[in-house]
Amino acid sequence: MKIISYIPDDLVNTTKMLINAYPDRKIFAFYGEMGAGKTTFIKAICKYFGVEDIVSSPTFAIINEYLTSDQEQIFHFDFYRLKNAGELFDIGYEDYFYSNSYCLIEWPEKIEEFLPEETIRVDINVDRKDNTRLITF
Repeated sequence: MKIISYIPDDLVNTTKMLINAYPDRKIFAFYGEMGAGKTTFIKAICKYFGVEDIVSSPTFAIINEYLTSDQEQIFHFDFYRLKNAGELFDIGYEDYFYSNSYCLIEWPEKIEEFLPEETIRVDINVDRKDNTRLITF
């Protein structure tokens, strides 16, 4: 599916489309350049699920955990600063990826060989001329 979005204006509908397109999938990998809107999109997903915590990129912590309005966990990863696979093992990534909780991943290209097969790829490409995003999933 391809969507042209004026982030953040269209993200409510885009979020619904993404979640409804993959009702049985819980791992989403967000690809895009710095400033493309990965964190903004993840904030919209968390809002959709009723997260009341402040959602921010876990650039230094690598992972943030949020609770939905139904007290379900959402794990938000940012692997931008990951130095090696050992750090991935240190955080116990398998416990998160196979927890049946939502896992929302920024900079997944750093760990692609460890992503589960059922991971949904979400590409965000920026058109700088009109500040739109082409979101593909």
